[in-house]
Amino acid sequence: MTEPPKSRSRVLIVEDHTLFAESLEVALSLEGYDVRRLPLPEEGGSLATLRSLALRINPRIVLLDLDLGRFGDGAALIAPLSRAGANVVVVTSSVDRARWGGCVRSGARKVLSKSAPLQETLATVRRLHQGLPVMSADELEGLLRAWGADALENQDKRRRLETLTPRERQVLSQLMDGSTVREIASTSVVSEATVRTQVKSILGKLQVSSQLAAVGMAHHVGWQPVTGQTSGNLPHMRHAGPARDS
Repeated sequence: MTEPPKSRSRVLIVEDHTLFAESLEVALSLEGYDVRRLPLPEEGGSLATLRSLALRINPRIVLLDLDLGRFGDGAALIAPLSRAGANVVVVTSSVDRARWGGCVRSGARKVLSKSAPLQETLATVRRLHQGLPVMSADELEGLLRAWGADALENQDKRRRLETLTPRERQVLSQLMDGSTVREIASTSVVSEATVRTQVKSILGKLQVSSQLAAVGMAHHVGWQPVTGQTSGNLPHMRHAGPARDS
Protein backbone atom coordinates (compact mmCIF):
# COMPACT_ATOMS: atom_id res chain seq x y z
CA MET A 1 0.00 0.00 0.00
CA THR A 2 1.43 3.37 -1.04
CA GLU A 3 1.73 5.92 1.73
CA PRO A 4 -0.17 9.17 0.97
CA PRO A 5 1.94 12.31 0.56
CA LYS A 6 2.71 13.90 3.91
CA SER A 7 1.67 17.26 2.52
CA ARG A 8 -1.91 15.97 2.65
CA SER A 9 -1.68 15.61 6.42
CA ARG A 10 -2.37 19.05 7.79
CA VAL A 11 -0.88 19.27 11.30
CA LEU A 12 -2.14 22.01 13.60
CA ILE A 13 -0.10 23.11 16.61
CA VAL A 14 -2.08 24.66 19.48
CA GLU A 15 0.59 25.90 21.87
CA ASP A 16 1.17 29.20 23.68
CA HIS A 17 4.90 28.64 24.27
CA THR A 18 6.43 30.13 21.14
CA LEU A 19 9.82 28.40 21.27
CA PHE A 20 8.31 24.95 21.75
CA ALA A 21 5.74 25.56 19.00
CA GLU A 22 8.44 26.74 16.60
CA SER A 23 10.54 23.64 17.28
CA LEU A 24 7.60 21.40 16.44
CA GLU A 25 6.75 23.42 13.36
CA VAL A 26 10.28 23.29 11.94
CA ALA A 27 10.73 19.56 12.62
CA LEU A 28 7.40 18.60 11.06
CA SER A 29 7.85 20.94 8.08
CA LEU A 30 11.21 19.32 7.33
CA GLU A 31 9.41 15.97 7.20
CA GLY A 32 7.04 17.32 4.57
CA TYR A 33 3.84 17.90 6.55
CA ASP A 34 1.53 20.84 5.97
CA VAL A 35 2.06 22.48 9.36
CA ARG A 36 0.04 25.34 10.78
CA ARG A 37 0.30 27.11 14.12
CA LEU A 38 -2.95 28.32 15.60
CA PRO A 39 -2.76 32.11 15.99
CA LEU A 40 -3.58 32.97 19.60
CA PRO A 41 -5.26 36.39 19.88
CA GLU A 42 -3.13 38.82 21.86
CA GLU A 43 -6.23 40.44 23.31
CA GLY A 44 -9.69 39.09 23.96
CA GLY A 45 -10.78 35.71 22.75
CA SER A 46 -11.61 32.54 24.63
CA LEU A 47 -11.45 28.76 24.27
CA ALA A 48 -14.54 29.07 22.06
CA THR A 49 -12.56 31.43 19.82
CA LEU A 50 -9.68 28.95 19.61
CA ARG A 51 -12.10 26.13 18.86
CA SER A 52 -13.62 28.05 15.95
CA LEU A 53 -10.21 28.98 14.56
CA ALA A 54 -8.95 25.39 14.83
CA LEU A 55 -12.02 23.87 13.17
CA ARG A 56 -11.74 26.39 10.33
CA ILE A 57 -8.23 25.10 9.57
CA ASN A 58 -9.62 21.55 9.25
CA PRO A 59 -6.52 19.70 10.50
CA ARG A 60 -5.99 15.96 10.27
CA ILE A 61 -3.66 15.94 13.28
CA VAL A 62 -3.63 18.37 16.21
CA LEU A 63 -0.75 18.74 18.67
CA LEU A 64 -2.44 20.31 21.67
CA ASP A 65 -1.02 21.82 24.84
CA LEU A 66 -3.21 21.72 27.95
CA ASP A 67 -1.96 24.93 29.54
CA LEU A 68 -3.05 27.70 27.17
CA GLY A 69 -2.38 30.58 29.53
CA ARG A 70 -5.25 33.05 29.79
CA PHE A 71 -7.37 30.85 27.50
CA GLY A 72 -7.51 28.12 30.14
CA ASP A 73 -7.46 24.33 29.90
CA GLY A 74 -6.89 23.06 26.37
CA ALA A 75 -8.55 19.75 27.32
CA ALA A 76 -11.88 21.42 26.50
CA LEU A 77 -10.83 21.43 22.83
CA ILE A 78 -10.24 17.69 22.59
CA ALA A 79 -13.84 16.51 22.16
CA PRO A 80 -14.94 19.05 19.50
CA LEU A 81 -11.75 18.54 17.48
CA SER A 82 -12.09 14.76 17.71
CA ARG A 83 -15.73 14.89 16.62
CA ALA A 84 -14.64 16.92 13.61
CA GLY A 85 -12.34 14.08 12.58
CA ALA A 86 -8.99 15.35 13.86
CA ASN A 87 -6.48 13.06 15.55
CA VAL A 88 -5.68 14.94 18.76
CA VAL A 89 -2.31 14.36 20.40
CA VAL A 90 -1.87 16.10 23.74
CA VAL A 91 1.68 17.33 24.38
CA THR A 92 1.88 18.59 27.95
CA SER A 93 4.18 19.36 30.84
CA SER A 94 1.62 17.80 33.21
CA VAL A 95 2.65 14.51 34.81
CA ASP A 96 -0.83 13.85 36.24
CA ARG A 97 -1.81 10.42 34.92
CA ALA A 98 -5.43 10.96 35.94
CA ARG A 99 -5.53 14.09 33.83
CA TRP A 100 -3.98 12.17 30.94
CA GLY A 101 -6.76 9.63 31.35
CA GLY A 102 -9.33 12.39 31.14
CA CYS A 103 -7.79 13.49 27.85
CA VAL A 104 -8.02 10.06 26.21
CA ARG A 105 -11.53 9.68 27.59
CA SER A 106 -12.42 12.90 25.76
CA GLY A 107 -11.02 11.52 22.52
CA ALA A 108 -7.27 12.19 22.48
CA ARG A 109 -5.38 9.53 20.53
CA LYS A 110 -2.21 9.92 22.61
CA VAL A 111 -0.77 11.96 25.46
CA LEU A 112 2.93 12.83 25.37
CA SER A 113 5.16 14.60 27.87
CA LYS A 114 6.98 17.73 26.78
CA SER A 115 10.05 16.32 28.49
CA ALA A 116 10.08 13.35 26.08
CA PRO A 117 12.43 13.46 23.06
CA LEU A 118 11.08 15.32 20.05
CA GLN A 119 11.43 12.11 18.04
CA GLU A 120 8.63 10.57 20.10
CA THR A 121 6.22 13.26 18.94
CA LEU A 122 7.41 12.94 15.34
CA ALA A 123 6.99 9.16 15.47
CA THR A 124 3.42 9.56 16.76
CA VAL A 125 2.56 11.94 13.91
CA ARG A 126 4.07 9.51 11.41
CA ARG A 127 1.97 6.61 12.70
CA LEU A 128 -1.21 8.68 12.62
CA HIS A 129 -0.39 9.75 9.07
CA GLN A 130 -0.05 6.08 8.15
CA GLY A 131 -3.31 5.20 9.89
CA LEU A 132 -1.58 3.12 12.55
CA PRO A 133 -2.44 2.88 16.27
CA VAL A 134 -0.41 5.06 18.62
CA MET A 135 -1.45 3.67 22.00
CA SER A 136 -1.55 0.12 23.29
CA ALA A 137 -4.59 -1.35 25.01
CA ASP A 138 -2.61 -1.63 28.27
CA GLU A 139 -1.63 2.04 28.15
CA LEU A 140 -5.20 3.12 27.43
CA GLU A 141 -6.58 0.95 30.21
CA GLY A 142 -4.01 2.28 32.69
CA LEU A 143 -4.83 5.90 31.93
CA LEU A 144 -8.57 5.35 32.14
CA ARG A 145 -8.12 3.51 35.43
CA ALA A 146 -6.15 6.48 36.82
CA TRP A 147 -8.90 8.84 35.67
CA GLY A 148 -11.59 6.70 37.28
CA ALA A 149 -9.81 6.51 40.63
CA ASP A 150 -9.31 10.28 40.63
CA ALA A 151 -12.98 10.85 39.77
CA LEU A 152 -14.06 8.76 42.76
CA GLU A 153 -11.69 10.67 45.05
CA ASN A 154 -13.02 13.99 43.79
CA GLN A 155 -16.58 12.80 44.33
CA ASP A 156 -15.73 12.12 47.98
CA LYS A 157 -14.15 15.57 48.32
CA ARG A 158 -17.27 17.21 46.87
CA ARG A 159 -19.40 15.25 49.33
CA ARG A 160 -17.34 16.65 52.22
CA LEU A 161 -17.64 20.19 50.88
CA GLU A 162 -21.41 19.79 50.68
CA THR A 163 -21.51 19.16 54.45
CA LEU A 164 -20.42 22.75 55.18
CA THR A 165 -23.01 25.11 56.59
CA PRO A 166 -23.86 28.31 54.64
CA ARG A 167 -21.65 30.33 57.02
CA GLU A 168 -18.76 27.88 56.68
CA ARG A 169 -19.05 28.07 52.88
CA GLN A 170 -18.88 31.83 53.13
CA VAL A 171 -15.74 31.65 55.29
CA LEU A 172 -14.12 29.14 52.92
CA SER A 173 -14.83 31.38 49.93
CA GLN A 174 -13.14 34.27 51.75
CA LEU A 175 -10.12 32.08 52.52
CA MET A 176 -9.97 31.21 48.81
CA ASP A 177 -9.89 34.94 48.05
CA GLY A 178 -6.82 35.24 50.27
CA SER A 179 -8.49 36.83 53.30
CA THR A 180 -6.99 36.26 56.74
CA VAL A 181 -8.96 35.26 59.82
CA ARG A 182 -8.64 38.84 61.10
CA GLU A 183 -9.97 40.28 57.83
CA ILE A 184 -12.88 37.81 57.75
CA ALA A 185 -13.76 38.72 61.34
CA SER A 186 -13.65 42.42 60.51
CA THR A 187 -15.87 42.20 57.41
CA SER A 188 -18.30 39.86 59.16
CA VAL A 189 -18.37 41.96 62.35
CA VAL A 190 -17.61 38.98 64.59
CA SER A 191 -14.67 38.11 66.82
CA GLU A 192 -11.55 36.40 65.53
CA ALA A 193 -12.24 33.59 68.00
CA THR A 194 -15.58 32.96 66.28
CA VAL A 195 -13.95 32.80 62.85
CA ARG A 196 -11.22 30.48 64.15
CA THR A 197 -13.92 28.16 65.50
CA GLN A 198 -15.61 28.20 62.09
CA VAL A 199 -12.31 27.48 60.33
CA LYS A 200 -11.65 24.59 62.72
CA SER A 201 -15.06 23.15 61.87
CA ILE A 202 -14.33 23.49 58.15
CA LEU A 203 -11.04 21.64 58.49
CA GLY A 204 -12.71 18.87 60.49
CA LYS A 205 -15.50 18.36 57.95
CA LEU A 206 -13.08 18.40 55.00
CA GLN A 207 -10.67 16.11 56.89
CA VAL A 208 -7.65 18.34 56.24
CA SER A 209 -5.13 19.84 58.63
CA SER A 210 -4.65 23.37 57.33
CA GLN A 211 -6.41 26.30 55.70
CA LEU A 212 -4.11 25.89 52.70
CA ALA A 213 -5.21 22.27 52.27
CA ALA A 214 -8.89 23.27 52.52
CA VAL A 215 -8.45 25.95 49.86
CA GLY A 216 -6.49 23.52 47.68
CA MET A 217 -9.25 20.91 47.92
CA ALA A 218 -11.91 23.43 46.94
CA HIS A 219 -9.91 24.60 43.92
CA HIS A 220 -9.07 21.02 42.90
CA VAL A 221 -12.69 19.93 42.53
CA GLY A 222 -13.93 23.18 41.02
CA TRP A 223 -15.80 24.50 44.07
CA GLN A 224 -16.37 28.20 43.53
CA PRO A 225 -18.30 30.87 45.41
CA VAL A 226 -21.09 32.81 43.79
CA THR A 227 -19.70 36.16 42.66
CA GLY A 228 -21.17 39.24 44.25
CA GLN A 229 -22.44 37.22 47.19
CA THR A 230 -24.42 38.70 50.06
CA SER A 231 -25.62 37.16 53.27
CA GLY A 232 -28.49 35.69 51.27
CA ASN A 233 -26.35 34.65 48.34
CA LEU A 234 -23.80 32.20 49.67
CA PRO A 235 -21.24 30.03 47.89
CA HIS A 236 -22.36 26.70 46.53
CA MET A 237 -20.90 23.70 44.81
CA ARG A 238 -20.39 24.10 41.09
CA HIS A 239 -19.41 20.80 39.58
CA ALA A 240 -16.82 22.05 37.15
CA GLY A 241 -13.94 19.92 35.94
CA PRO A 242 -10.94 19.58 38.28
CA ALA A 243 -8.53 22.45 38.14
CA ARG A 244 -4.98 21.16 37.80
CA ASP A 245 -1.60 22.31 36.82
CA SER A 246 -0.74 21.46 33.31
